[in-house]
Amino acid sequence: MPCTITIQDGALYLSRDVYTRFFDHLESVILLRRGDDLCVLPVRQTAAGGYLLKVRNRAGDRVIHAPDFFRQNGFPAHSRTEFTAEWSSTDGALIVARAFTL
Repeated sequence: MPCTITIQDGALYLSRDVYTRFFDHLESVILLRRGDDLCVLPVRQTAAGGYLLKVRNRAGDRVIHAPDFFRQNGFPAHSRTEFTAEWSSTDGALIVARAFTL
C-alpha cells in the first residue's frame, strides 16, 4: 500500500503512520541510492549505524536529517518535494521510485 513522504532541505519526513507501519520501535535507518530510486532500509541494531529517526512533534511524526546524503546524490538543496513510496518485501525497504530524477 503506497504512502507519502516528503524530502525538504536535506531531510526526509515521515508521518507517524508511515513510521509505525514500516519502522515501528526502530531508532535508525539506512538511506541508499539505487539508480534513480531512494531506498530506506530499517536498522535493527543501533550499533550498525545509519541515520537517526528523530521525533519531530507530539503527534509522533519522524524526521531523518541527511543533508550529506542528499547533497552527495545531487538532490536540490532548497527544495520541498512529496513522493509516493511503497514497501518492497523483496528489498526489505521503503522504496521511493525515481526520487533522483528531479
